[in-house]
Amino acid sequence: MTKSNPGDTDLNLLRVFMAIWDLRSLTAAGDRLGLTQPAVSHALRRLRTLFDDPLFVRTPTGMAPTDAAAHLYPPLAQAFGIINVAVQQLTKFDPATAERVFRVSMSDMSEFYFLPPILAMLEGTARGIRIEVTNFPVESVTAAMRSGKVDLALGYVPGLDPGCVSKTLFVDEHVCVVRAGHPLQTPAPTKEDLAGLRYVYASTNATGHRMVEQWLEELNLKRDVVLRLPHFVVAPEIVRHTDLAVIFPRSIALRFNQNGAFRILPLPFALPPIEIQVHSHAQFSADPGIAWLREAIYGMFHQAGF
Repeated sequence: MTKSNPGDTDLNLLRVFMAIWDLRSLTAAGDRLGLTQPAVSHALRRLRTLFDDPLFVRTPTGMAPTDAAAHLYPPLAQAFGIINVAVQQLTKFDPATAERVFRVSMSDMSEFYFLPPILAMLEGTARGIRIEVTNFPVESVTAAMRSGKVDLALGYVPGLDPGCVSKTLFVDEHVCVVRAGHPLQTPAPTKEDLAGLRYVYASTNATGHRMVEQWLEELNLKRDVVLRLPHFVVAPEIVRHTDLAVIFPRSIALRFNQNGAFRILPLPFALPPIEIQVHSHAQFSADPGIAWLREAIYGMFHQAGF
């Protein structure tokens, strides 16, 4: 039994509920909504009074929803989806005249590969469009897109919820990169050849590239890593001037190798493929701006052969 009239419920209270559900944190919910933590706490107290239930309880891992909150969430998510669709359907979008900021989640490697051609396209056809790049942990991407904090996600983002809509651009693979005059001359190195090389290890926040370390360990490929870098952009310049090698996604290697300074060698074993996709959320399927940018990216990169 509620203690208030649900008909008097402030829609903003329900937005607070949805933000806490997504983020399991009052502070993070406040950051998303532009509210202070005390304001979020006050809203939660009003929600608890309205529904006569704690709704969220504090645990070591965050704010855990109660059974009542779990029952509230599906219809509220559906209701907000209907509201979003109604608003989006009345929105006009002309890329030639639009003034809009799109928020895109991508890794540093995706930035390197995708942003130059995307910005060149926008400069020619949609000069009022701005891109704001962010990088969310893979487990947070669904919530960020569902809430509207992110419009699109680009790259390898496994494990998204069914509410996400994904279109495959291409399937990437990892390769070994050495300088053009490297002493290893075989075009198809063996596992032993690779084990005999010395390497640069370039850190990145790209999910697929981070998984390579685990995959190589499972294959028992021991590498002699001479240099560890906190970023990947300088690695090719080091490889170009030394006999060191680096393992990169083929798409990134080809982009670096436009002047032919490197040799790109296939790996002598199969690693899991990296499916590069553009992702959006069904919650915003009627948003013409998001649909335009998603289809523009798809048209530019779908099966482009890198």
